[in-house]
Amino acid sequence: MSKLIEPRTMSGFRDYPPNLMIPREKVLQTARDVYRSYGFAPIDTPAAESLDVLLGKGGDESDKLVYRVRGAKQEREEMGLRFDLTVPFARFAAKQIPELGTPFKRYAMGPVWRGERPGQGRYREFWQSDFDTIGTTSNAADIEVALVIHDLFVALGFERFCIRINNRLLLNGLLESIGVADKSGPLLRTLDKLPKIGRDAVIAEMVREASVTEEQASRVLALAETKGTNAEILDTVARSFESSPNPKAMEGISRLRELLQATQSVGISDERIAIDLSIARGLDYYTGTIYETFLSDLPSIGSVCSGGRYDNLASLYTKQVLPGVGASLGVDRLLAAMEELKHPWLSGQATPAPVIVFQLEAGRLPGYLQFASQLRKAGIGVEVYPDVKKIGTQFQYAEKRGYRVAIIAGSKEFADGTANVKDLLKTEQTTVAISDLVPRVRAILG
Repeated sequence: MSKLIEPRTMSGFRDYPPNLMIPREKVLQTARDVYRSYGFAPIDTPAAESLDVLLGKGGDESDKLVYRVRGAKQEREEMGLRFDLTVPFARFAAKQIPELGTPFKRYAMGPVWRGERPGQGRYREFWQSDFDTIGTTSNAADIEVALVIHDLFVALGFERFCIRINNRLLLNGLLESIGVADKSGPLLRTLDKLPKIGRDAVIAEMVREASVTEEQASRVLALAETKGTNAEILDTVARSFESSPNPKAMEGISRLRELLQATQSVGISDERIAIDLSIARGLDYYTGTIYETFLSDLPSIGSVCSGGRYDNLASLYTKQVLPGVGASLGVDRLLAAMEELKHPWLSGQATPAPVIVFQLEAGRLPGYLQFASQLRKAGIGVEVYPDVKKIGTQFQYAEKRGYRVAIIAGSKEFADGTANVKDLLKTEQTTVAISDLVPRVRAILG
């Protein structure tokens, strides 16, 4: 007999049993509903792309995370698994936009892969749920990204969250003013590590990796550490450029001011939208407004929805100018946070159907199936227990999987044209006529 293979998952990968998959599907459906409410249309792209499509788009560090794929023997093209949904979308837009037209608003959902060290809420395979607008530089599209993120987290049942916002134009303007614009890639990637490694380590890494002076690195950190209300931060930064105005920085400040005015006009408080000049986003392709979303009750898990403006990414695939802006919900990191926060969507329910029909007597299967059919026609999910077993065994099964209602009937109920309906949460049971089965179940389910 051959040796049994250990049924293990690889580091950074995980299984999703029903009690996690059900809330994951609910998160995806909620995101889908919010995106559609703003007019975003669904698309999909392959999990694997040619390596030349993937590499060199997010910077050297992201290139190191790309999983290379060895194809079949007859395959000569080098392939890699997508590390996000934005780069494939830029490739898609370059190919499809002549027919689709601009501006084009899309959403996409699917798994991505990154060969990075696993951590809290951080996996090597994880799902993203993206939305983007391509083909316009209008600040209205940037503002809409903030609005969508806000509405999404409200719809997901979160009250305490904050969308932290910055603008790469402001950061790049500062780098120009101190003479290190050509070092923007390594400088901003290092700045993005500030919450993880601290001020001194960031300065040391900037000096080492970007070959700048400590004074230049300190200037970048001074901007990033500007504190105050949203208005105070922008006023402070604007004053810092008064002696030597920089057009990029002024444009970045202007776009952020307009975004704040717009979000305030629709009733979003500063508690949920905050200017944070330390936000840099490590990927090289960002060029304008950038976003990171944190849960106020679990900031340690990191950003659960991030993105920004990328005006040059599609130019790698087409001569047509296709500026874009969007954001990505990290579905699995969010689910990890929801688990830790004991979010009500993760109640442990292991069935998508709220009702179970018990089988108490042999030969009565057609009758039990009729109960289920009646409820399903009314739009209520139902499972019929497959075997005739002791009622205690069937109750244990129902409770373990989180059913809300049990339908129970034996010879007497069938003879009387009735059924017992038990609320498994309140442990209350009533007997109803078969014609009243649907109204009674609906009343329990609310």
